[in-house]
Amino acid sequence: MHKDIVIIGAGLTGLATAHYLKKAGFSVAVIEKENRTGGVINSHHEAGFLFESGPNTGVISWPEVAELFEELHPECKLVTANPEAKRRLIWKGKKWHAIPSGPISAITTPLYTIKDKFRILGEPWRKPGTSPMENLSDFVKRRLGKSFLDYTVDPFVSGVYAGKTDYLVPKYALPKLYNLEQQYGSFIKGSIAKAKEKKNNPRLQKATKEVFSAEEGLKSLTNALVNSVGNENIFTSCNNTSINPKGKKYLTKTNCNGETIEIESKYVVSTVGAYALPGLLPFIGKEALIPIINLQYAKIVQVILGYNKWAGCDIKAFGGLVPSIEKRNILGVLFTSSFFEGRAPEGGALLSVFMGGTRMPEQYNMSNDEIIGILQKEIPHMMKLDSFNPDMIRIFRYQHAIAQYGADSKERFETIEKLEQKYPGLILAGSMRNGIGMADRIKQACTIADSIIRMRN
Repeated sequence: MHKDIVIIGAGLTGLATAHYLKKAGFSVAVIEKENRTGGVINSHHEAGFLFESGPNTGVISWPEVAELFEELHPECKLVTANPEAKRRLIWKGKKWHAIPSGPISAITTPLYTIKDKFRILGEPWRKPGTSPMENLSDFVKRRLGKSFLDYTVDPFVSGVYAGKTDYLVPKYALPKLYNLEQQYGSFIKGSIAKAKEKKNNPRLQKATKEVFSAEEGLKSLTNALVNSVGNENIFTSCNNTSINPKGKKYLTKTNCNGETIEIESKYVVSTVGAYALPGLLPFIGKEALIPIINLQYAKIVQVILGYNKWAGCDIKAFGGLVPSIEKRNILGVLFTSSFFEGRAPEGGALLSVFMGGTRMPEQYNMSNDEIIGILQKEIPHMMKLDSFNPDMIRIFRYQHAIAQYGADSKERFETIEKLEQKYPGLILAGSMRNGIGMADRIKQACTIADSIIRMRN
């Protein structure tokens, strides 16, 4: 068959890209190896609980997120986190402490040393760094001090990247933060300037930074995208997919439910993980792809705990993160039922516990009994429960959960750009570039579609 664009992967990036392109009048085909769409996004209704396997939330950090939900309404309805549960907690010593939300709480918090509290006050007058490859640990210690690193940034990175601060590089992993220092000389000065810029730009005001999900779970977002793209344009259970140039176009071959399908297209958009590229793009050769396929991923274990009646500590908060310096065996806990309604029975609670990451990769290979054994020790103590007796336990594992943006990102991004220039019409997307969050995936999809639309015009 003939299509304008073939998209490999029916996760959020692939489906959103197909949605934008089909809306612009292009013919599209989406190829997916699994027997379902949505990628790692999936929502489950069970025994009065609504929970996610995969991402639990996103952040409206780009206007494109709000605009996509506007386009998909009313089939998919945006929900944002309960403002009453916006507190973020950090574990220190033997209890949870709220992350400071302003100057007064920053001064009184037990999370930071007195020396670093003064250092934080002096941040606007500190000189910008000069090394683009400075790791996050050095970056934060230089500007805000070690206790701020240990008890805010380190657990934050565990919550976002499930990674280590001495590996991640802000220029690539946290570009907005890096650019505040480079452009304005200070996080505080830059944040004030950005707030003014946002105030004067109605479209930027859509990027509210609120935590979001979708009514009835995030699966309703990908389902709405599937309906927009059309089931007839999506092929699931596809194996042995490969792409090769054919003149000025590309020929995609795949085996779908025992039938060989060939699709000729001018554009091919890959959203698969870096590790899958050699088999997908045999014409490039593995050697040329090494800077991309060397990308490291954090392995994650996600444990859903459902309680019909909650009898633990106050969980009116977004969740709690655990600094690596505290030497505990979990990365953090989301109090999902506190910030989204309808996630647990009345008076109950839904928790998402995250384990593994690059801090404790061995946990990925543990048995379910071993995982539960760890939680039996950690959860009652940390959540002030008499015993470990949830009414529901579900365990999910993700081998390639979160891409890690370290110093090797520079070579990876440059290699991707060179390959796209060498092979016009080939676009390499997904979390290997442009960020790891759901908002980043939506923005990337919009950017790809816009670039293809401009080339047509």
